[in-house]
Amino acid sequence: MPPVLTYSEEELIALLRQQSREAFNYLYANYSAGLYGVIRKVISDEQTAQDVLQDVFVKIWNNIEQYNPGKGRMYTWMINIARNAAIDKLRSKGEIMKSKIHGGEEVVYNAQKDMKTEVATDTIGLKDAVAELKPEYQVIVNLAYYKGFTMDEIAKTLEIPLGTVKTRMRHAMQLLRQYYKK
Repeated sequence: MPPVLTYSEEELIALLRQQSREAFNYLYANYSAGLYGVIRKVISDEQTAQDVLQDVFVKIWNNIEQYNPGKGRMYTWMINIARNAAIDKLRSKGEIMKSKIHGGEEVVYNAQKDMKTEVATDTIGLKDAVAELKPEYQVIVNLAYYKGFTMDEIAKTLEIPLGTVKTRMRHAMQLLRQYYKK
């Protein structure tokens, strides 16, 4: 049996920039589950999510030169690529929403239940901070961040006025800022 290889982030980046297939295989084996979890938060269809995951790894492979270690960890960069690709896919198909959301609390509980299938990606405590918000704020933050909804889409989905959505989002952001100042 061949030895199990592990790479530091710097080694992995250097090897990926040299187009090393071994490094890419390592990257996929160690990060695909976490990235897939991020994608599934946005896209409910499993096949579409798998297609987006494949596209994400192609983007990572083709754009590794654009990664700047001075701006953050590689995993954070990859999560942003995955999240943005999922949102782009969702919007490109015109699938803003396939099913109605019945209530704010249900969305929050379902999102927490779905998190069990992914590797924990919350290294900065955002999930904990959002969990401390009131349910009416949680649902708006979750729809905006994880689903990529616009304020108008959130208002239509939750059947509340656009002004209410904007006010709640602004208040939620203020509360999150206070949470991180602690």
